[in-house]
Amino acid sequence: MKYRSSKRILGTVIFLTAWPAFARQPQAVRNELSAQLESADGAQPAFSSEGRERRRTTPPDAAKEATLPESSAKPAPAPPPSHQLGPLTVSVNWRFRTEAWDWFQPTTGQNAYSFDHSLLRIGLGQKSENLEWFLEGAQDAVVDLPTGAIVSGTPGQLGLGGTYFAANGKGLNNANGFVRQAYFGFKLPANGKLRLGRFTFLDGAELTLPDKSLATLINTRITQRLIGDFGFSAVGRSFDGAQLSLNAGNNNFTLLGARPTRGVYQIDGMGELDIDLFYGAFTVPVATGNSTGELRIFSLGYIDERGALLKTDNRPATARSADRYHIRIGTYGADYVHVFRTQNNGQFDFLLWGTLQSGSWGSETQRAGAFVAEVGWQPVIHILHPWFAAGYSFGSGDSNPTDGRHRTFFQVLPTPRPYARFPFYNMMNNEDFYGTSVFRLPHSLVVRSELHALRLASAQDLWYGGGGAFQPKTFGYTGRSSGGNRSLANVWDVSLDLPLGYGFSLTTYYAHAWGKSVVSSIYPAGANAQFGYVETNFHF
Repeated sequence: MKYRSSKRILGTVIFLTAWPAFARQPQAVRNELSAQLESADGAQPAFSSEGRERRRTTPPDAAKEATLPESSAKPAPAPPPSHQLGPLTVSVNWRFRTEAWDWFQPTTGQNAYSFDHSLLRIGLGQKSENLEWFLEGAQDAVVDLPTGAIVSGTPGQLGLGGTYFAANGKGLNNANGFVRQAYFGFKLPANGKLRLGRFTFLDGAELTLPDKSLATLINTRITQRLIGDFGFSAVGRSFDGAQLSLNAGNNNFTLLGARPTRGVYQIDGMGELDIDLFYGAFTVPVATGNSTGELRIFSLGYIDERGALLKTDNRPATARSADRYHIRIGTYGADYVHVFRTQNNGQFDFLLWGTLQSGSWGSETQRAGAFVAEVGWQPVIHILHPWFAAGYSFGSGDSNPTDGRHRTFFQVLPTPRPYARFPFYNMMNNEDFYGTSVFRLPHSLVVRSELHALRLASAQDLWYGGGGAFQPKTFGYTGRSSGGNRSLANVWDVSLDLPLGYGFSLTTYYAHAWGKSVVSSIYPAGANAQFGYVETNFHF
């Protein structure tokens, strides 16, 4: 029954992805959205694959917390009007999603199923010239989880349904409430701002840029690669600590010291983890004639003091069990993004992002790195307003599990979903050759499609998944044996985002993966997989 249900939902997702292209909205709604989507150059609207086209150095006020869906590929509208309750600002955000999974097929287990989850957030805040505060409560629910989507051994959890089931004590229906944000913000001398308390944070989002094409590129291809709020998950992640932002002219210094909260797949997002996180970045905008860019130099310190926890790596189980030392990793990197405008041929862009890592992975020495390069083009084609891009992503892997060196790139605490929309992989021990296309159609419809050719960086390392620590007794990343293979999968996907007006929006997504030698060695009964969802969002 579950198998047939998930198939029907996947079919519904495909239908909904195609149908809105013929939809019509009231003229007043279309006019409102059209005004919101105009880009900085007055010609083409911008887009945002994770609803993150809000670039700021200061804490958001309650009104600006009402953003696009975390999974969105659509243009970011202007912030909704503030709703005042006397001197206070009130915000309400609600997301509901139905996910359907048809995971790679093992010899036993429930690989096809569907489930639902909901996240309601209500915020209350106040802002003055020198002081602001914000309090946001959240109520989450994950229901109708599959009971057979976990298989012992290498097959493991058969999609996120198995992950939610395991993370919540194998409960079929789960609900909870927690404080998502609670902070004070202070204006400091020399154009500085300090935020103390519990808040969300995205690395790479230090500056607010007036150029929407550049801002979109940074928000969709740079931010959250190392630190993110994991907004795609049913619960999300916050940070308890302090953030300091200093502006020197157009340049920005940002410092962060914090501890991540629980949550993500676990419905209890109230407590924090025994992990220390330190981050610093210097960001410089660049403007030359008809082109704009941004340079960021950053460093990150990560200390995981959950020493008794079994680490996920390619060492034998006996070696990992005996390693009770902490993880202490320094990540040092930079990125540069640039957009060029031409008179007749549209806009061209490129980005470079790279990191190196050192420190200790328990008893081993950490030496790893990652690199991303991408080029894009926005030709002048009316009606479609396309944006094409192609790129290469590399995260190092470990080729020798017994030499005392851990060479697998560690992605820290990211939101991996913007870069792995079918979330069965991440940047660890991974090579990704990809292409993307975005079409910004009339009536505010945005269609995004991606192609990925995936392989492991090292056949002696694992196939990794996940997005970092989320509960005290779970490492946060999973790993499956490669079987001595490198070729992982080819993936095609498509998403459609449709603003409905009156605070509502709709997102549909469908993906298909053709598993290769790594997958087929683990799932001999079927190496292909599908994933889809239908999501509604409301903000007030």
